[in-house]
Amino acid sequence: MSEPPAMPYPQLSNASLDTTICVQPVDEYGQAREGYISAERPLTIYLDKREILTLMTMGSQPELLVLGWLRNQNLITELVQLKAIQVDWETESVAVTTFQGVEGLDEKLGRKTVTTGCGQGTMFGNLMDRLDQLQLPAVTVQQSQLYDTLHALTEYNEIYRRAGAVHGCALCAGTDILSFVEDVGRHNAVDTIAGHMWLHGIVGGDKLFYTTGRLTSEMVIKVAQMGVPVLLSRSGVTEMGLALAKKLGVILIARAKGRHFLVYNGVERVVFDAMPRRVEADA
Repeated sequence: MSEPPAMPYPQLSNASLDTTICVQPVDEYGQAREGYISAERPLTIYLDKREILTLMTMGSQPELLVLGWLRNQNLITELVQLKAIQVDWETESVAVTTFQGVEGLDEKLGRKTVTTGCGQGTMFGNLMDRLDQLQLPAVTVQQSQLYDTLHALTEYNEIYRRAGAVHGCALCAGTDILSFVEDVGRHNAVDTIAGHMWLHGIVGGDKLFYTTGRLTSEMVIKVAQMGVPVLLSRSGVTEMGLALAKKLGVILIARAKGRHFLVYNGVERVVFDAMPRRVEADA
């Protein structure tokens, strides 16, 4: 019997690094204390030997980060285009090789937007041209589901609790946390999850995306590109983030903590089935 054809996955290195570094800061009493800080390392992307960009990352899942970044930048649209993604921390670089090059690469790299992402996120090409092609499912989300998801997420944020200085992002299916990633920038975390989804063929139409960071235009665009219709954050919303959520049909929920949240877009698709009891002010 002949062997089944190989899956069209690129060859990926396995170059994960420790995400925290042990240090000894001195407290207000002049006493040394052992503690941890978040790692932050430069990783320069070379696409077919051409230098593209340097990302600052903890380096926990660098191959998935680069894979998701390439997809979200629309530089690579099909896995079969990619031959390999090889990370080398000695040179602080990652070599991405394709089979036939990237069509229109000069034009895509010539149009660059520096976003508000931590560490200055960057998006190449014309952002708005790609948005008209996005179609998200008109799902509904239950208030009780939001509470259950937030409760499930309390078990995560391990690096933040240990060292701080990071953002966390999660891909959720109900209370199932399919992927949780922490990094020094929220754009890195969302790109890593995008890479995980792409590599494993995970669709986003029935998922919810959670982030600890603010909901900027970049976050809304990337989540919409991943096909996820619900975006939840414990932080706030920017003006352009809200405008794009309205344009793309993303349910936008922010300031979510405990049993409190604010729906900025898509309130007609939120089912209020678990409203908390109002606390009356003292007379």
